[in-house]
This record gives sequence, structure tokens and C-alpha cells, in this order.
Amino acid sequence: MTQTATIGQIENAQNIVISKVRYTAESAAPNQHLIERFTLGKGEYQINVPKVGQVTFNALTDGVDMVDEADINMTYTALTTNEIGAKFVLTDKLIRQFNEDVFNMVGRQLGDGQARKVDKDIIALYAGFSTALGHATGTLGIQQAQACCVRAAADLYPAPISFVHHPNALGNLAKSAMAIGATYYAGILQGLSEELLRSFFKIQVNGVNFFWDSNIALIAGATSAYGSIFSKSAMAMVESKAPYTERERDASLRGWEVVMVHDYGVYEIDDAYGASARYVISALVTS
Repeated sequence: MTQTATIGQIENAQNIVISKVRYTAESAAPNQHLIERFTLGKGEYQINVPKVGQVTFNALTDGVDMVDEADINMTYTALTTNEIGAKFVLTDKLIRQFNEDVFNMVGRQLGDGQARKVDKDIIALYAGFSTALGHATGTLGIQQAQACCVRAAADLYPAPISFVHHPNALGNLAKSAMAIGATYYAGILQGLSEELLRSFFKIQVNGVNFFWDSNIALIAGATSAYGSIFSKSAMAMVESKAPYTERERDASLRGWEVVMVHDYGVYEIDDAYGASARYVISALVTS
């Protein structure tokens, strides 16, 4: 009876961990919800994402055969995955004597850590775009934001388009917008999950949604950081196995191992649909 009761409690705790991981992973960082998502099926190790070139039309002369031939000019990006993981070892004594629900606590930690890792991997792609906007000492104001949005429109970014930067950078933007007495706040564009992104949504300018992300870090030796303006089609996340947890009993240790693993990869898939945006992220004056 004792063994069955213990196993039942651990099974219930496992459900708590899974539920907590899902909640924190979905609510801890915005980037993975703003880009393309692909899933590898059973037996697959790679997805090739194709892109075709533009076709050029030429003037024709009546009665004269066309001589120019169009080239499909297909290129592709190969998407593969790698595993990340983390492990907790929870002793029976800790589980018995801990004042709070230890499984709830580690579930939150695992979910936050997994979401933060994925988010930072996507942020690392920002600086790789060929187009660089902003400046090392520039402040993000409404004029700069509008210029970035116009640049995206001129470069034909497909909707939906997102701009992601540090909360301090968007704080400067909001201050700039309020200073000229205009209203730029609006609902999240169709095609994005408002439920998952509502907490990160700050402002909308020229149809582009601006989101904050506190995982964006200072560039070494600078007061600025790379954010990005990008179409959903600019970057992609591919998963072979969604985040999952497992637990294993270690009798001699008198405890349980709680393990979380995620098998994924993130990639830039269309350099023409994104740009880095470098702006100052120094703390705003609060006095």
C-alpha cells in the first residue's frame, strides 16, 4: 500500500510538472510565437525549406518569338535539431519536509529555463541579418520606429511583421509617442496568438506590432543591444520532440530524478525579410 500511494503521488506530481512547464514555456518569452514553426515527423532528421526567385517579364514584339527563359532559381535552408535538457534530483526527505509543493516549484524552473534558452537562441539570430538598422548610441523614438516600419514595407516583408526589443528601448518609444500626443496603441495583428503574446505587446506603429523581451542583453562594452524587425517568414523553429518531462526512481538515493528534454533548432530562413535594430537599452530615469 505504501509503495502504491507513493507512486500515485509521484504520478500526480508529474502531471503538475508537465502542466507548469507548459504554462511557463508559453508565457515566459515571445519570440518562438512570432516565427514559423515546423515539426519533424517520425523517421525524419531534416526539413528543407525552399525559396524561389523572382521572375522577370520582358517587352514583346508582335510576331516575334520569346527568347528569354525564366529561371526558378530555387534555394533552400536545411533545418535540423539538437537536444537540450536539465535535471533535478529530489530526495524523499526533501519532498516530505518541504513547506511548498516542490514539484510545482521545479516545474516552474524547468519551464522558465527552457523558454529562456529557446528565446535567447532566436535573439542570437538578430545580428545575423544583412540589413542593419538603428545605431550604437541611438534611442528608439517614434521617428525611428516609423522609419524601421517603412523600411520593412519598402523591402516587402510579408505580414505579420513584428519588432522585438528590450523593455527599456520600448519605454523610450512609448515616451516619445506620448510626447507628441498621438495614439499608437492597437490590437495585435491577425495571424498572431493574442493569448500567448498579450503580456509582451507594447505598441503598434504602421501596422507593426512591437513586443518587449527582457532576455535581450547589452552588447559587450556598449549601452545598446540588438533587437529586430522581421516578418514571421524570416526565421523558423523546428522541433523533433516538444519539451517533455520524465521521472525515474533512484531507490539507493531515496529520491526521484525529474528530467526535461527539448529537441529543436532555430534558423534564419529568409534574410530579405528581417533586419537587426540596434538601440540604447539603458534604464529610464525614474526620479
